[in-house]
Amino acid sequence: MRPLQPPPPAAAATTSSSTTASPMPPPPSRNRPRRRTDLTLPLPQRDPALAVPLPLPPTSAPSSSSSSSSSPLPTPLNFSELERINRIGSGAGGTVYKVLHRPTGRLYALKVIYGNHEDSVRLQMCREIEILRDVDNPNVVRCHDMFDHNGEIQVLLEFMDKGSLEGIHIPKESALSDLTRQVLSGLYYLHRRKIVHRDIKPSNLLINSRREVKIADFGVSRVLAQTMDPCNSSVGTIAYMSPERINTDLNHGQYDGYAGDIWSLGVSILEFYLGRFPFSVGRSGDWASLMCAICMSHGTAPANASREFRDFIACCLQRDPARRWTAVQLLRHPFITQNSPAATTTGNMMPLPNQVHQPAHQLLPPPPHFSS
Repeated sequence: MRPLQPPPPAAAATTSSSTTASPMPPPPSRNRPRRRTDLTLPLPQRDPALAVPLPLPPTSAPSSSSSSSSSPLPTPLNFSELERINRIGSGAGGTVYKVLHRPTGRLYALKVIYGNHEDSVRLQMCREIEILRDVDNPNVVRCHDMFDHNGEIQVLLEFMDKGSLEGIHIPKESALSDLTRQVLSGLYYLHRRKIVHRDIKPSNLLINSRREVKIADFGVSRVLAQTMDPCNSSVGTIAYMSPERINTDLNHGQYDGYAGDIWSLGVSILEFYLGRFPFSVGRSGDWASLMCAICMSHGTAPANASREFRDFIACCLQRDPARRWTAVQLLRHPFITQNSPAATTTGNMMPLPNQVHQPAHQLLPPPPHFSS
């Protein structure tokens, strides 16, 4: 009697894997060589095209999602947790208070926007502030949260302990170059995100005790999309407005908000260098005088300034907005690249507001790298 033979593996696999009836295979022939029994089954091959990634965890609220140097709040806070300490600034658009967040002991700036706005205007303001809450750059003041409290729109901002640069005289070009580099870094970031500030001026450039310079006051900012209409409103400070924004007859009535920010930057930097408003009239003059001075005169750096600085100012204050350099182009200008922090000398430091005499070794820190 012949011993019983195990069934061939192919037959077993067919029986176990098939779910439909199939004809039985013919019995093995006596003359067919016997197969070796394979006791292991091969693993199925994975098709990468069918792989589905796991979903990412949900993101947190914009007011607590970023790890910026200003230590954003870990969780959304209640308006009742803020304690006003004192008023630190005011203007036509609102008042800014220094506030304390009692649970954490952190200091912030709270901007209260004036006015009983219509629902459509309030909705637009809230939308813009919501977008600004996602702004995260070392040279832009951080917007942490927003409250609609008793009909007032209140914005919680990063607190800059040394205030604004208004009225500061910076005759040393190396220190002025470092300041300019930081402002340009912030502008480059904003412009890449389709955000136009429209009110760049010394009082909206803030500094902290770490000598970080940041762009502030987005009360008149506008988030631009490619399909939006140009910035034709009259917000902003006329003394720092570009000629084509003041006189709509120029540039065929077209206004480029990005080029307008560059003009305002150039006027501000020249004012820092000169220690005064660079045009023939004071910045607080009447509308007609300022309009004539800005649209008809030419703001230029003095002859005793370096060639690099004079050319930098000329690139910012081009009458034709199409010929004005962009923020990224200006970051590559020799006035910026040749006055790197490593090349500065101990005497070329920028004084903090209300602190004219500082130790000579205190220089502006190297600006943080901006993302490309």
